[in-house]
Amino acid sequence: MLASRAAGLSRGLGAVTQAWLRVPRGCSLALVREAGAPPTGDWRPSARPGPRGRPLSLSAAAVVDSAPRPLQPYLRLMRLDKPIGTWLLYLPCTWSISLAAEPGCFPDWYMLSLFGTGAVLMRGAGCTINDIWDRDYDKKVSRTANRPIAAGDISTFQSFVFLGGQLTLALGVLLCLNYYSIALGAASLLLVITYPLMKRITYWPQLALGLTFNWGALLGWSAIKGSCDPSVCLPLYFSGIMWTLIYDTIYAHQDKKDDALIGLKSTALRFSENTKQWLSGFSLAMLGALGLVGVNCDQTAPYYAALAAVGAHLTHQIYTLDIHRPEDCWDKFVSNRTIGLILFLGIVLGNLRKEKKTEETKKKYSWILL
Repeated sequence: MLASRAAGLSRGLGAVTQAWLRVPRGCSLALVREAGAPPTGDWRPSARPGPRGRPLSLSAAAVVDSAPRPLQPYLRLMRLDKPIGTWLLYLPCTWSISLAAEPGCFPDWYMLSLFGTGAVLMRGAGCTINDIWDRDYDKKVSRTANRPIAAGDISTFQSFVFLGGQLTLALGVLLCLNYYSIALGAASLLLVITYPLMKRITYWPQLALGLTFNWGALLGWSAIKGSCDPSVCLPLYFSGIMWTLIYDTIYAHQDKKDDALIGLKSTALRFSENTKQWLSGFSLAMLGALGLVGVNCDQTAPYYAALAAVGAHLTHQIYTLDIHRPEDCWDKFVSNRTIGLILFLGIVLGNLRKEKKTEETKKKYSWILL
C-alpha cells in the first residue's frame, strides 16, 4: 500500500513538473518564483489535487522537485531542499536581534525578515563554495555523490556564475544595514570562503564552521544598536560556536567512514567513542555562556526557563545519540532547530517581561515618594 501511494505521488509530481515546463514563456517567471520560494505562513497549495484527490506535499524537497527541471540543480546546490542548514545559520541572528530589542518590545520584524533573506542567500553561497572545493571528494562519498556539481548536473563555470549572483543579492541585503554592520558583515566573507578547506587541514573543521555560522550573533546586535556590546555579543557568539560543535559533530558521524578512507578530518573522527563526553562539555559551556548573556542583558524568568528547556533537550539528545547509526545522527542534527527556536522564544518572552517588571517597580517607587 505504501509503495503504491509513493509511486502515485511520484507520478503526480512528475506530471506537475512536465505541465510547468509546457507553460508559455510569458508565465514562466511567476511560476519560478512560486516554485523556488521557501514556503511561508501565507503560502497555499494550488487548487489542483494530487493523486487520488490528495494535495501535493509542501515540504521543501517537494517544492524543489516541483520546480522547472532546469532550475532544480541550482536549488539543490543552495540546499533549498534541506532547509535545516538555513535555520541553523539564521537562528543566532534572531537571538541577537531579539536581545537588542527595547525592554517590553517585540524584536524588529523588518530586521528578522532581512536577516532571514540573507541567511537563505549566504547559506546557498556557502554550500556552492563548499561544493566547488569538494567536487572531487563528493564523488567518493555515497551521501554526497549526487550533489549537482559532483554528479555533473552543473559545471564549475556555471557554479561560479551562480555564486556571483547569490553574493550580489546578499550584498544588496547587507547594504540595507548601518555602516558598522556592513563592515562587520563583509569581514565574514573570508570565513565563508575558507571554512570548507578546514577538513583537509585539521580535525576541528566544526570549529571553523562555528566561527562562520554564528557571525549573525554579532551582526544582529550591531544592526539594531549600531555597534557590538562585548559583554553580550561575545558570550552569545561563544555559545553559538559551542552549539555548532555539538550539532555538526553529530552530523559528521554520518560520513566518518568515508572521510577516513579519503583522508578528510572531522571532530567525529577526533572524538570517536568519546563523542558524548565532548558534547556534554560543549553543552555546559554553551549554557554557561547563555547564562552570562542573560545576566548582562537583565533577562527575566522566561529566558532562564528557556535555558532549562534547552539544557533538557541537549541532555536527551546526547544521552540517546547512537553515533553508529547515520539515520539517528541525522535526526539528532535536525532536532537542533528546536533548540534554537526555544531560545528565541525565551528571549522574546523574557524581553516582554521586562516591561511588566519596570511598571511594577515604578508603582512601588511612586508609593514610596507619597
